[in-house]
Amino acid sequence: MHIIIQLSRRIIRMRKSVLAFTALLFIMLSSVIAYTLEPNTFGHWFNALYWVLTTMATVGYGDYFMESVPGKVFTIFLYIFGIGLLSLIIGKIIDSMGEYNRRRDAGKLSYSGHGHIVIINWSKKAQYAIDELFSSNPKLDILIIDQLEKHPYDHPQVHYVNGDPTREETLVQASIATAQSAIIFADARIDDASLVDGKSLLVASSIERTAPQVHTTVEIMLENHIQNFRHVHINEFVLSHDAISRLAVRSALQKGNNDIINQLLNRRYGEDLFQVELRPEWHTYGDAFHTLLAEGATLISDRNDMTINRKLHQPIPAEAKLFVLCDDVTYLSIKGIRSNELQ
Repeated sequence: MHIIIQLSRRIIRMRKSVLAFTALLFIMLSSVIAYTLEPNTFGHWFNALYWVLTTMATVGYGDYFMESVPGKVFTIFLYIFGIGLLSLIIGKIIDSMGEYNRRRDAGKLSYSGHGHIVIINWSKKAQYAIDELFSSNPKLDILIIDQLEKHPYDHPQVHYVNGDPTREETLVQASIATAQSAIIFADARIDDASLVDGKSLLVASSIERTAPQVHTTVEIMLENHIQNFRHVHINEFVLSHDAISRLAVRSALQKGNNDIINQLLNRRYGEDLFQVELRPEWHTYGDAFHTLLAEGATLISDRNDMTINRKLHQPIPAEAKLFVLCDDVTYLSIKGIRSNELQ
């Protein structure tokens, strides 16, 4: 009994890889011993392996069983050690799954995917942003970086990294280099607006240093701080309170236009903005405008230039990025038409 207890303690302390190898070796040797003891009972080594596994799993169909005394002694040995070893392995597997879930919830796991969107600093605005991203692309992978004790958004495609986003190791853990884009939200836990923007600037600088190719959008509290971000090549700026104030003023001065703007802000209903590919037959903005209009979409801009309707006769430059206003169905139809033309 002392030997069994000591052996059990050693097995419990084994690393998972060593334990798995030990279990596999134990099953193979047990199959060889069983077949050697009673070759006529099993007829083949594979049948002995089958008997060992059913015995260790306490299934015991009874189609094979030991008849000799040495065979029965070996069967008792399997009852004592084999069943215990298999139970230990199952317990280790369950414990590993539980440990994985605990580490995932605590944000301790590294993310190894690519093409994901990184969201930094958790808040209600970050939650709404994730909801909006999923309404646009339900298959998208999203990763949150913050210093919360628990995963803030329970979803299989939303991953969490617990760490300081200004530190390179945290960004590496989030695979920032392979991300599609990053959104830095203002830290709502800081009261001073200048300090909030200061932290956002540090995070943006860290991303620029670690992965300068990633498209970065930053929420800024004070408009006069935008110039401080210019040297880190931020792609987009969003003024935290600017949109709300402007919407309120527009609603007061021009009743009804808020519905139009809300459609553009929400992908779940109404019209939306989409980028369309250039077509070889489009030489001027007018060519593109009239073709897309016939397909149900309105061409409104080339990048941030929204004066398309006043220069329809001008040629489209090769580097142009055209944006249209339409619904999802029309956009998919435009893409389908484009694909057929290419074929």
